[in-house]
Amino acid sequence: MIFTFLPKSPAYAEIVPVGHYSAGTTLIFATNNRRRPRKTKPVCLIAQGHTGRQCKGTNLFIISKQNEHTAMDYRDYESAFSRARLGKYLIASSGDAEKAIILYRCNISLSQKFYPLLNVFEVVLRNAINAHYKKTFSDSDWIRHQLVPNGMLENHPHRETVVRVIRDLDVTGYYSSDRVVSSMTLGFWIHLFSRRPVALGGQSILRIFPQKDKGIGQRTIYNELKMIKTFRNRVAHHEAICFDQQGFKSSAPALSSYLLLMKYARYLGFDETKLYDGLDINPNSLLKQIDTL
Repeated sequence: MIFTFLPKSPAYAEIVPVGHYSAGTTLIFATNNRRRPRKTKPVCLIAQGHTGRQCKGTNLFIISKQNEHTAMDYRDYESAFSRARLGKYLIASSGDAEKAIILYRCNISLSQKFYPLLNVFEVVLRNAINAHYKKTFSDSDWIRHQLVPNGMLENHPHRETVVRVIRDLDVTGYYSSDRVVSSMTLGFWIHLFSRRPVALGGQSILRIFPQKDKGIGQRTIYNELKMIKTFRNRVAHHEAICFDQQGFKSSAPALSSYLLLMKYARYLGFDETKLYDGLDINPNSLLKQIDTL
């Protein structure tokens, strides 16, 4: 940072820096003018919030920030977030601590972009599935009733969780089929696209995607929904989403997940620009920043 002095006497002319500035540190400046004032006098700086004084008997001036919040340095970040967590960011930044901190912050900001995307997607997907099976089984409480032997959910891997949710709602007196639906995880809903539940449900679940591409079948949809779930879990668990599977810095996985979420919004019959209207979800500027770091 370059500071411009407002000299109070000729002795303060031609100030040149002899150190590097970083937030929260002290700067030393020297003058090219050998004359020194007899007494230490304050030096006025253009930069607001800074003061300066001349070191007695020298032509050095110490410049320091006053009453200003200072940023954490890398060691502070390691103390707060752990060396193991930040290590990959430092490696990706070729050992540049400042870039590593910026990359870590970019990852947090990128995750923020995906929270509303994933929130909306999960809600509209489960509502579409619920509406479909309520009609298919002519039963508004189909989740509870499909837990029985030979039911669609008899061997569901989340069966015990579903049973516990229903029991707890019964005990508290707050049971309703809508509360059961809202209590189910994304993993519960996505498993319904695996082969056995699709067969037991009458092979009709893909109808909830009226705008899906031709030729896209159960296996592709199931695998792509699992990819969304895996990415969603990384975001929810505050993991890094700006790296590829080999651990290299990359915007590609996040961009792929973004495009996949947009595609399935269309598959479900929504105009994604309207579905996500008013939400700050476009990650392009952050992805570009990550690529250029």
